[in-house]
Amino acid sequence: MKIVFFDLETTGTLVNKHGIHQISGEIVVDGEVKETFDFHVQPNPRAEITQEALDVAGVTKEQILAYPAMGVVYGQFTAMLGKYVDKFNKKDKFFLAGYNNAHFDNQFLRAWFLQNNDKYFGSWFWSNSIDVMVLATPYLAAQRSEMENFKQGTVAKALGIQVDDSKLHDALYDIQVCKAIYNIVSPYKI
Repeated sequence: MKIVFFDLETTGTLVNKHGIHQISGEIVVDGEVKETFDFHVQPNPRAEITQEALDVAGVTKEQILAYPAMGVVYGQFTAMLGKYVDKFNKKDKFFLAGYNNAHFDNQFLRAWFLQNNDKYFGSWFWSNSIDVMVLATPYLAAQRSEMENFKQGTVAKALGIQVDDSKLHDALYDIQVCKAIYNIVSPYKI
């Protein structure tokens, strides 16, 4: 099984208005971490940038506009994927995995492919993904009413995972927390 555990940081929450400025994660093949990645990327030039999103990620507009152009990072990202998946083989794809990724991150990643003139997102990834938030739901259902929210940091703490709140919303740290949750709530361990 091939999985890309990933997390994004964006310039806002609307996929049709905002862009990606960080893509981080790990490529896992048959339970073995093959590669860790942490790409800082200049958002799509047409993307709106909200101060609230920058504050959450702890970055400035000047910082993200100085990151490498999205076309350059897209090339690096797909070259990395190509080491593990043959995008021309319909039976060789990654599962995307993350926390609340089905609702949020997957949509931004798909849009980013289109912004880079690549309409073959489905050549790399299965359409169904592994959403760790969904996996954690039945696991924590009995104590959900006692939890303040179901954000990744809150869920991790409820599971006894040590969380450094000052590092949350850095995509690379978030994916480490996500994998720790996954390894508790999923019947399939990595």
